[in-house]
Amino acid sequence: MGTGQMAHNERIFLEYEEGPTAGPSTVVGKFPSPSEESRAAGARGGYRAETLFYTRLARDVAIRIPECLYGAISADDTTFTLLLEDLAPAVQGDQIGGANDAQIEASVRNLAGLHAPLWCDSKLAKLDWITQGMSDEYALYIEMGTPVFIERYADRLSDDDAETLRQFARGVRQWMALRPPESTLVHGDYRLDNLMFEGSGDSTSVTTVDWQTLSVGCAGQDISYLLGNSSPPEQRRAHEAHMLDVYREAMAELGVERTAEEIAADYRYGSFQGPSITMLGALSVGQTDRGDEMFMAMASRCTAQIRELDALDLLA
Repeated sequence: MGTGQMAHNERIFLEYEEGPTAGPSTVVGKFPSPSEESRAAGARGGYRAETLFYTRLARDVAIRIPECLYGAISADDTTFTLLLEDLAPAVQGDQIGGANDAQIEASVRNLAGLHAPLWCDSKLAKLDWITQGMSDEYALYIEMGTPVFIERYADRLSDDDAETLRQFARGVRQWMALRPPESTLVHGDYRLDNLMFEGSGDSTSVTTVDWQTLSVGCAGQDISYLLGNSSPPEQRRAHEAHMLDVYREAMAELGVERTAEEIAADYRYGSFQGPSITMLGALSVGQTDRGDEMFMAMASRCTAQIRELDALDLLA
């Protein structure tokens, strides 16, 4: 369940004195990453956000998630334990290889189950263990981290992609100031590696994992990040309008009526979630070959999306 960038997962096999029908035969245990660098990143709020999401907030949303059988975290946020439903035979999405349209559409519908139930809810402001919007510290991370990211991957980033990242870093504070007033729960890292799929075609179902980047923000950050990173640009272009219609309909079914224009505006604004998570993720967790390949695929896809949406004009 997941690729272990920020935490460590193990499948645990169980035996019961009462016999095999007393409980599940397997569960998934989630624990702090063995990487000191990744563990430090998780202790900056991610471990607490995920643990408390499962133990306090999951009942308030309609998105499909694994059942949490146990969750606890230490007072200093450095150690946690989650025992979660084993989703086998569900298969993890492939961030590098991409997804087919049925998988992406199922993911879009599932996302509405996170955004709609607490849409503009006054309860959100009381969740003091969740990041509320973006801080000056966040802006500094983007401003200082972007040159480091570009230098690290100089031989793999195209000139256009590197320049798009630079322009975002120069305008990140403007982006923060432009955040739409409508707020909801935002997964923050809603991409294929954090989605578990079953079935195919119209029967495709999806379950969402990895809640360490949970925040209160603009719903467009999640939907834009998903569509921008789940497939090559040519595939995204072919289904982009349809997927936004699916999202609008799914939100309406859950009681949140939004116009196509409102969703398109949020989608454009949210396109900068891609470089945000890509750069911060690459620089805050232990470096691996698979991680480098993934971050390069994400950087290429999300910067192409930004340019095609003319989103940089928002930062002028």
